Amino acid sequence: MSIMKQYDVVIIGAGAAGLAAAAVAVERGRRVAMFEMGNVPARKVMASGGGRCNITNSAVAYNRYFGENPNFVRGAIARVKPDDILNWARAHKIKLVEKDAGRYFCANGAQDVVNALLRDAHGTDIFVKTTVTDINPHSGNFTVSTAHGDYLAQSVIIATGGVSFATLGVSDFGHKIAKKFGHKIIPVRPALCAIATNTFSPELAGISVNAQITVGKEKIKDSMLFTYFGIGGPAIYRATVRDQDNLIINIAPDVDVFECLRNAKTSDGRKTVAGILSGILPVRVAKWICPDTRHIADFRNDELSQIARRINNIFISRKDIKLHNLASAEVVRGGVDTSQISSKTMESKLCPGLFFVGEVLDVAGDLGGFNLHWAWASGRVAGQNA
Repeated sequence: MSIMKQYDVVIIGAGAAGLAAAAVAVERGRRVAMFEMGNVPARKVMASGGGRCNITNSAVAYNRYFGENPNFVRGAIARVKPDDILNWARAHKIKLVEKDAGRYFCANGAQDVVNALLRDAHGTDIFVKTTVTDINPHSGNFTVSTAHGDYLAQSVIIATGGVSFATLGVSDFGHKIAKKFGHKIIPVRPALCAIATNTFSPELAGISVNAQITVGKEKIKDSMLFTYFGIGGPAIYRATVRDQDNLIINIAPDVDVFECLRNAKTSDGRKTVAGILSGILPVRVAKWICPDTRHIADFRNDELSQIARRINNIFISRKDIKLHNLASAEVVRGGVDTSQISSKTMESKLCPGLFFVGEVLDVAGDLGGFNLHWAWASGRVAGQNA
């Protein structure tokens, strides 16, 4: 019978959170092995931020994270702050650019970050193209079974990620293992994604407007993109990561459109309504809102008020919102229930020695570097405690 190779820490998944955990564990003198089902580590890091890797955001705070228990992130993000990540990047001579206040990208692309992560994890035995098939308790330790054999570990860190972005190869193995050890899984749904709705015409596809989206008690101001199946763009992505609710969309957030149209009746009476609106909105949108070619002076005020509502107060009922599929979503809402995980260590409260980090947990961050920051923070905390 072959002797199982033994490690202090085995990490399942060589993404951002797994590599962050490996770096800290190795630094602590732990013997670490990492299993990655893909052919290279950090595939999602390479694809993040359009290949530029939005590594953190100076606005990291617990209210930019969503899940059944948003307070869960507080411990890890208090220990690993945006400045810690920026200092890490500087120490690795990664040139950063700050885009829209507080969002940090890699000037020369995501490969710089991946190289730095791998340098930090040096000393870890990384097995790529290796699928873990099972994990079992074994006299106070764990047996980690793979297609190539079994390994013994004192601690196991599950860093398998979420089940979004299927083109990069994803697995629900993390959720299966969590269930096996008695953990509850919050049902998974797409987040940071476009939505399908027939509120707008497909003829507007490709046009972008600045919008304010009210979802629950929150108002999100960002750009919104009309698509042939509905709406997308940063404003919509950010709305979808929040708790599902009706949406109120304002596509001219800085203009009281009714007031503007009423004034135009007296000052520009011979213009069409679309002619007036095209000073506020793209021409195609203005014409779609009001194709009526009468002079504005011929419109009653209640008609103008109705037109204004179609711009300043577009209501989309929660039941009419269809989230785009998991394959194109950037993250998911749902995952391993955080009430059964220690927020101080990322260790399972049900099974000592088993840790969960990153997107496998029921934690989803806002658009703009928040999810990567969570991966670094939760990974480092687990690496410190495994």
